[in-house]
Amino acid sequence: MNNFFIYNSIVGRTRPGAWARIFLLALLSSVSIAQSNESKPNFIIIFTDDQGYADVGVFGGEQLQTPNLDQMAAEGLQLTNFYSAAPLCSPSRAALMTGSYPRRIDMAYGSDFMVLLAEDPKGLNPDEVTIAEVLQEAGYATGMVGKWHLGDQRVFLPTRHGFDEFFGIPYSHDIHPFHPLQERFNFPPLPLIEGETVIETDPDADQLTARMTERAIQFISEHQSEPFFLYLAHPAPHEPIHVAPAFLDNASDEARAALREERGTINYQGRRALYPQAIAELDWSVGEVLKTLKSLGLDEQTLVIFTSDNGPVVGSAAPLRGRKGSAFEGGVREPAIVRWPGTLPVGQTNSELMSTMDLLPTLTKLASAQLPDDRVIDGKNVWPVLTQAAKSPHDDFYYFVENTIAAVRSGRWKLHTSDGEPTALYNLDSDIGEQHNVLDEFGQIAAELQRKIDAFEVEMSTNSRPAGWVSDPVPLTQH
Repeated sequence: MNNFFIYNSIVGRTRPGAWARIFLLALLSSVSIAQSNESKPNFIIIFTDDQGYADVGVFGGEQLQTPNLDQMAAEGLQLTNFYSAAPLCSPSRAALMTGSYPRRIDMAYGSDFMVLLAEDPKGLNPDEVTIAEVLQEAGYATGMVGKWHLGDQRVFLPTRHGFDEFFGIPYSHDIHPFHPLQERFNFPPLPLIEGETVIETDPDADQLTARMTERAIQFISEHQSEPFFLYLAHPAPHEPIHVAPAFLDNASDEARAALREERGTINYQGRRALYPQAIAELDWSVGEVLKTLKSLGLDEQTLVIFTSDNGPVVGSAAPLRGRKGSAFEGGVREPAIVRWPGTLPVGQTNSELMSTMDLLPTLTKLASAQLPDDRVIDGKNVWPVLTQAAKSPHDDFYYFVENTIAAVRSGRWKLHTSDGEPTALYNLDSDIGEQHNVLDEFGQIAAELQRKIDAFEVEMSTNSRPAGWVSDPVPLTQH
């Protein structure tokens, strides 16, 4: 409650001689709140789309230019066992926001497709508690810039899930009339949203990364005097690949030819040759955000987290096996870098198992906020892992493909399963690429891991929550 209203609610029943004391208490309370806010760190999550494990220089991307991300790793921690909770867009973002496996909240699958589509009746339940809501309640300014993909009906938008501000698109930028399967989907024009209002349709996708970066910097600048949480969810490098003209100088002849031949269409296949340029532009964006923090004197007050939603379509997950949509490591193990000058270790690699689901409880703890206690949250506070060399709080990690548990990891062992039966067992410590199936040699370990899956299936069924639904979805332009 605002101190002004606290003061006025009691002054009418207080003796005049006590007014000075009341005013002093209110003043001290205001100072205390201000000091509390000043001591709270800022948080920035930079989330890219379909970027592979090896699509950053320090993660082995020798063919790519990522000087800013490489420098970010040199100034922070490189996380080599960091997981998304799903190998697809909508479920992975639901897990990030809620700290829960997507199936637990019925967000592992869209209403009738693997991800949410335009005018989908399904979305993230308004009763879910997101990172933004927890931090908003703790006094943070909250802003989202970029791709949401958790429902495009008004009740599902970011502004209904704890974000004070939203500038971006409601789903992937390929959900548009140029989609190769447009005859099947009949997608409407891609909307660009400010708050809850469509301000453009079919924006120039070549400029999306630059525009998102500009708005992210604007948010940081406007809220530099208060604790803030910024979720910057770039639509890139998801297909079709788009790049600002400024990053085309070293594009291949193949890519240039593909662009020349489009003539009012979008050449999905030809644009794949622009992947290095798209990664370079994302790296530039990261550099601009970090540069802004430094120029505003916010560097040592801000925890920045960089990662991606799932494995690649065009890029590389080497040396991991699998890609987007897969329960192999390449589908969900992501490049991840965390940076907080003066607080986090510098230039180190952390190989403990962590996931995007851990961000909700970890940021909640750092903000001295309150974690919901009326529901199961699968994420854990990993701050001791990042700062004190503690072991991962996760005994097990489950790999979902849509609503099915397709694999489980426990320590070094990873079991793949199908229809309740083990199909492959890998020792990830010695076989990160999942090439040598040792199921026949370690049948007892496989049986133990299968029992873990069976038990988790029961627990998940007992402690699950519904998605949100609307009965009559309408186009965003009619909201």
